[in-house]
Amino acid sequence: MKLTLIKTIALSSLLTCSAAAMAEQSDYKLMVIETATAPQPLEQSFNSCALNVKSKNYAEAEAICTKAIALLKDADGPKFKVRQLTSFALSNRGVARLKANNDTAGLADLYEANQMSTSTMVSHNLTRAKEELSL
Repeated sequence: MKLTLIKTIALSSLLTCSAAAMAEQSDYKLMVIETATAPQPLEQSFNSCALNVKSKNYAEAEAICTKAIALLKDADGPKFKVRQLTSFALSNRGVARLKANNDTAGLADLYEANQMSTSTMVSHNLTRAKEELSL
């Protein structure tokens, strides 16, 4: 019972979280969660993924983004918000994969992210990847 209450409180803060974009040098946009607005493991995964992409630690970024996606699969928050955050995590992982020259997996992540959410940042990343890969 106590764990459920804590989980509910944590997910309530997830509702209030907003994603911000930070431009990567290649003009991809990475989504991050503003500090202290989401459960700590999720916030850490999101922000650490973006930081590792920016630092060119692409394999680490991919692993951390995958962890964020897994955390979101277990989230009990509003479906719209969970879908949106999952879309952002997929987009971040897609950028990491593209930067690591894993184009097929990166594009798959970006297409899936774009289908999940109508975010301009996600669609920007997909468009950017298609231009970069001449698709």
